[in-house]
Amino acid sequence: MMSTFHPASPHPLRDQLPGVYAEDTFAGVFADGLDTMQGPVLTVLDCLDAYFRAGLAPVDFLDWIGEWVGAELQGLTSEPVRREAVGAAMVMHRRRGTAQGLAAAVRLAFGVTPEITESGGATWSPRPRGAFPGEPVPFLRVVVRVPDPAAFDVRRLESLVGAARPVHVPFTVEVLKERSDNR
Repeated sequence: MMSTFHPASPHPLRDQLPGVYAEDTFAGVFADGLDTMQGPVLTVLDCLDAYFRAGLAPVDFLDWIGEWVGAELQGLTSEPVRREAVGAAMVMHRRRGTAQGLAAAVRLAFGVTPEITESGGATWSPRPRGAFPGEPVPFLRVVVRVPDPAAFDVRRLESLVGAARPVHVPFTVEVLKERSDNR
């Protein structure tokens, strides 16, 4: 007598048993038990590529992928923002140490576009001994304008800027009240 119960397996073993074992009750129950164990494994393997995509990965796997790619997930609690951080990690690493990379990191972490002032510069000259661009003393100033500066996590911003800036450049961080004239 053959049972019609098939556990959640894409390829039930009971259907693949040779004829001599297909009618054996013990063999059928044993095959069903193996399906119960290997069904989830086969399902994961069938969908394995989705596990490595930030937009599709299961939530419990997302932080692990974030560690692999070096995504900055500290303080990010929202799942969509964490997915965006993991997906953008490669681009963020490429821009690390630049004003664009710092602005993107602050936008991702706080949802606010910062005002960045820096001392550096780059230029090209056809003649030697041309003037150097920028300021002689390096500096970096990051200003964030928010509706309520008292409720803003300044320490987290300082930590983020300290990690994303060029290591040799000293920095200052300011959190100011949002302008009412929308400038």
